[in-house]
Amino acid sequence: MHWPGELVRGLTTRAEIGPADDAPGSGRADFSPGPSSLSAEALLAFDWSFAVGDRLLTREELDRLAEANRPLVRLRDQWVLIDPREVLRARARRSRGITPIDALGAALTGSVEVDGSRIEVRTTGWPAALRDRLADPEAQEPVGQPAALAATLRDYQRRGLNWLAHMTSLGLGCCLADDMGLGKTVTLIALHLHRQSDPAAAGPTLVVCPTSLMGNWQREIERFAPGTPVRRFHGARRALDGLADGEFVLTTYGTMRLDAPRLAEVAWGMVVADEAQHVKNPYSSTARQLRSLGARARVALTGTPVENNLSELWAILDWTTPGLLGRLGTFRRRYADAVEGGQDPAAADRLARLVRPFLLRRRKSDPGIAPELPPKTETDHAVSLTREQAGLYEAVVREALAEISGADGAARRGLIVKLLTGLKQICNHPAQFLKEERPVVAGRSGKLELLDELLDTVLAERAGVLVFTQYVQMARLLQRHLAARGVPEQFLHGGTPVAEREAMVRRFQDGEVPVFLLSLKAAGTGLNLTRAEHVVHYDRWWNPAVEAQATDRAYRIGQTRPVQVHRIIAEGTVEDRIAELLVRKRELADAVLGSGEAALTELTDAELAELVELRGGPR
Repeated sequence: MHWPGELVRGLTTRAEIGPADDAPGSGRADFSPGPSSLSAEALLAFDWSFAVGDRLLTREELDRLAEANRPLVRLRDQWVLIDPREVLRARARRSRGITPIDALGAALTGSVEVDGSRIEVRTTGWPAALRDRLADPEAQEPVGQPAALAATLRDYQRRGLNWLAHMTSLGLGCCLADDMGLGKTVTLIALHLHRQSDPAAAGPTLVVCPTSLMGNWQREIERFAPGTPVRRFHGARRALDGLADGEFVLTTYGTMRLDAPRLAEVAWGMVVADEAQHVKNPYSSTARQLRSLGARARVALTGTPVENNLSELWAILDWTTPGLLGRLGTFRRRYADAVEGGQDPAAADRLARLVRPFLLRRRKSDPGIAPELPPKTETDHAVSLTREQAGLYEAVVREALAEISGADGAARRGLIVKLLTGLKQICNHPAQFLKEERPVVAGRSGKLELLDELLDTVLAERAGVLVFTQYVQMARLLQRHLAARGVPEQFLHGGTPVAEREAMVRRFQDGEVPVFLLSLKAAGTGLNLTRAEHVVHYDRWWNPAVEAQATDRAYRIGQTRPVQVHRIIAEGTVEDRIAELLVRKRELADAVLGSGEAALTELTDAELAELVELRGGPR
């Protein structure tokens, strides 16, 4: 059938979000920032409009089109060709209310998802004004450095303070995600001092941080905000009596989890989650209790907003600005799966527009950020296995692959993890894998021989060196070996008490101990160890973000000498192949603020055999 060419064709659906026409503050000029604007009770209007050609339809006309239920309809003295199914879908869409946080998300991305379809929206009134302000933070009135701050902020720190003050004054939480060592702590202290000058924002600040960072926070507050009261809410005698308005309270994630009801009774001016990746699992007890603490402002600090996947970013931003990214399941479907799988480039763009105003990330390598930092050299040292190591390695691979081939499901995954762990331990030192009680340490490991050579150089330079390993048992072997050589050393691990950690840091920074052995997970964040000119990764962690954080104990603001990073890799082994994976993973992480990673436990038998096969043999 041929329809006349002059027919009007197709139905256009549009959505508009904004305050109801009769609502107070419905115009852009009436917008006044503050938490009340984003109250979940303050619903905005979500209105649909429908047009045929360039003519807007009334609801009655839409009803007539639907009831006609045929493709050719007479409307306003004109024949209209339209799909009846399209009209029925449009008719089912009724104007409704939408929460301010959902409206803000729509304003930032320019669209909403309705019934599985993405619809472009027009935003009016204060949500549009807020979107414009968020899009151009540099256009806002700059915040002066607080008079009580005993420091001169660098330009990028001053911009960070402006951004934090601007966001929190709007009632919005945010995440400062600068590289380690760029001074997030002093910027946050400046924000606390700035907020005390505004009665609507003033109040005590609660800092929740890992145990190892409490001493650093207290020293930095006493140094940069002298006279500002600070207390530790930690230990058997912890108390909140007589809390001053401008006081800092420092607590750990563990104490906060146990004592959340007491902490929730305080009217906090601000709650800060330092190393916020500690709450990346939104279902953990720690994350749930942190959400129970009310505050006028929430700020997350982290050098790694995403370590493994985009759901970790959701966990952080859903705490700082609840509801912004929707429910976790919806976020995964809408963004995480599409972005991590590379299926939908537009999803990555929408996510970036939604997240960008709430997350500020600067890297040391960014132009003009830290020009005073000296150069950093990174070297991968490939070492051969000894004959003993190679024999053990091949025997373990042979036995494990035979066992894995007959297993499936969780049992198979468990066997693969056990194999990979065992091979890494063999690459480190046979005595670690064999769990020898009184081992002979020297002469049995290619890695240890290279470490000896590196230490000879470091000690000759009278320099300091950090040696990271993920295994406490390996660090104990290194302690034993260094003691036999007469080399002064100390070892910091997860069980080291807070006071002893702080004493160790002082001894190292004062040059009393040249070799500092550190457990990667216990010491990878928060410590300031700028006396180190060398950083050695004795074994590889399978996450580049964790390794980078550890390196940044030495390579941070305050470092005046070049830093050399040494990664020791057993060549021809699984470590070699993992090193290649890490390079690929780092590129992914940089691309989307997230990182996809090969699920090693899901490899086929053939892929696993290729991954762990020893190539090249012993030296």
